[in-house]
Amino acid sequence: GGVPPATDLVLGAAAGCLACVLTNPLEVVKTRLQLQGELQPPGTYPRPYRGVLRAVGAVCRADGLRGLQKGLAAGLLYQGLMNGVRFYCYSRAEDAGWTGYPGGTVAAGAVAGAVGAFVGSPAYLVKTHLQAQTLAAMAVGHQHNHESISGAFESIYKQHGVAGLWRGVTGAVPRVAVGSAAQLATFASAKDWVCERQWFGEGSWAAVLAGGMVSGVAVAVTMTPFDVVSTRLYNQPVDADGAGKLYRGFWDCILQIASKEGLLGLYKGIGAVYLRLGPHTVLSLFFWDELRKM
Repeated sequence: GGVPPATDLVLGAAAGCLACVLTNPLEVVKTRLQLQGELQPPGTYPRPYRGVLRAVGAVCRADGLRGLQKGLAAGLLYQGLMNGVRFYCYSRAEDAGWTGYPGGTVAAGAVAGAVGAFVGSPAYLVKTHLQAQTLAAMAVGHQHNHESISGAFESIYKQHGVAGLWRGVTGAVPRVAVGSAAQLATFASAKDWVCERQWFGEGSWAAVLAGGMVSGVAVAVTMTPFDVVSTRLYNQPVDADGAGKLYRGFWDCILQIASKEGLLGLYKGIGAVYLRLGPHTVLSLFFWDELRKM
C-alpha cells in the first residue's frame, strides 16, 4: 500500500516489461512445447522440441539467436497492458481494505488478473502467433505466417473485425485469474512468513525474492493446464466466420486434450512454464516492490 493506484498502473506495467525482456526466450520455448503433438496420442508424432534446454537449441538452429526473442514486441505490449491493469486493480483493492478480509488477497488477485487478461488479450493473441512461426521442418501447431506485429493486428482485424482480436480470451481470463490469485496470495504470505522467522530483514530484497520463488512454484502447478488451453485457443486456425476449426471453446479444448493426449497433455511444457514463471514472478514482483518504494 501507500502508492496511488494510478502510479501503480505505471509501475506494474514497467515491472512486467522489465521481466518480459529477460524471460521471453522461455516463453517462446513454452509455446512450442505446448503446441507440439496437438491432439495426437503420445508417441505418435515427431518431437523437434525435447525438454527445455534441447528446445532452446532447436529454436536457435531453426531461427537463429534472434528466434529466442520472437514476439518480444507483442509480449512487451501484453505485459504492459495486463500487468499495468492488474496491479492497478489490486492496488485499488488494497486501498479499499478488501485484501484485509479472509481470502481477500486471493479474490482481489483473481479479479485483477481477469481484468488485466481481458485488456491485454489481443497482444497475447499476436504474441502466440509470432512465437509459433518457424521453418516448416520445425513447425508445431498452425502457422499464421504474419510478417510483423503491426501486420498481424491488421490482418486479424481485416479478416474478423474487433471480435477477432479477442479470439481466445475465454482461455486467457481463467488462466491469468488463477495465476494472478496464486501469485499475489503466495507472494505476500511467503514474504511475511520468512520475515516473521527473521530469515531475512523486513522489506529486504532477499525476502522479496524468497516470496517470488514460492509464488513461481504455486503458479506453475495451478496455471499450466490453463496455459496450455490458452495457447491452443489462441493459435488454432479459424474459418471465414472466425470460429475455431479445432476447438469450440474453453471446455471443449480441455476435453479434447484430455481424451486425445491424456491428462498429462494439460501439463505439456510445465518445465518451461516454471523456468519462465519462476524468474518472471521474482523479477516482476521484485521490480514492482522496489519501484513502489522508490
